[in-house]
Amino acid sequence: MENELFVALADDLEQLIRLHDRELEEALLGALRAADFPYGLALPPDGEEGLAAYANMADALNDAVSLDELAADFAAIYLNNSLGASPYESVWLSDDHLACAAPMFELRELYAAARLQVADWRNRFDDHFVLQLQYLRHILVDPAIDLKSAAGFIDEHIGYWFPDFAQRVSMQCDTRFYAALVELTHVWLLRFRRLLDEVYELPIPSREQMAERINRKLVLDKAEVAPIRFMPGASGPSW
Repeated sequence: MENELFVALADDLEQLIRLHDRELEEALLGALRAADFPYGLALPPDGEEGLAAYANMADALNDAVSLDELAADFAAIYLNNSLGASPYESVWLSDDHLACAAPMFELRELYAAARLQVADWRNRFDDHFVLQLQYLRHILVDPAIDLKSAAGFIDEHIGYWFPDFAQRVSMQCDTRFYAALVELTHVWLLRFRRLLDEVYELPIPSREQMAERINRKLVLDKAEVAPIRFMPGASGPSW
C-alpha cells in the first residue's frame, strides 16, 4: 500500500513538472479541465492554505486567457527572469546571487550518485527547480534509493528556497494560472514533506535550523571549491 502511494505521488510530480517545464498547449489545458485538476492529484489538499491553493488552481483553469498571454508569462518566469525570481537555487543561496555557484555543483553530484545527468546543462543548469522536482520523482520510483532521503533533499534544497520563489512569482506574474501553479507546487511540497514525517518520523527542521545548516555548508564550499566530478555526457540516463 505504501509503495502504491509513493508511485501515485511520483505521478503527481510528473504532472507538476510538465506544467513548469514548457509552454502550455490548448490540448493540455483541456485535459486538465477534464481531469478536474488539481483535485485528481493523489496528495489531497491539507489545511486552509492547501485548500485555497487547490481552489485557486481550479479557478485559474477557467480563466479566459490566451495561449499567447500564458507564453509571455512563462518566458517572464522561467526564461528571462524579468520578475527577479530566478528558478535556480544558486541565485537564492549564494552571497552575490549568482548562477552556477556551489549549490549547482552539489546537486550535480547528487544526480550523478543516482546515475542521472542533465541532458544539456548549457540550456538548464543542474540547480533549476524543475530538475530538482525530477530528481525528487526519481527518488520515489527508484527502489535502490532510500525514500527517507527525500526529506533531507526537500529540507536542504527545493523546500528551502522555493517558497520565496513562489511568493515573488505569484505576486508579480501576469496570469492567474502561473500564480496558482507556483502556489500549488509549494503546498504540495509542504504536504509531501509532512507525509514523510508521518511515515518515517522525520521531523521538519525549523527555517532557522536549515538556514544555519545551509550557511555552514556554503562556508565550507568557499574554503574548498568543489571539483567537477560529473560532466554532461557521462554514462547514465538523462532527463
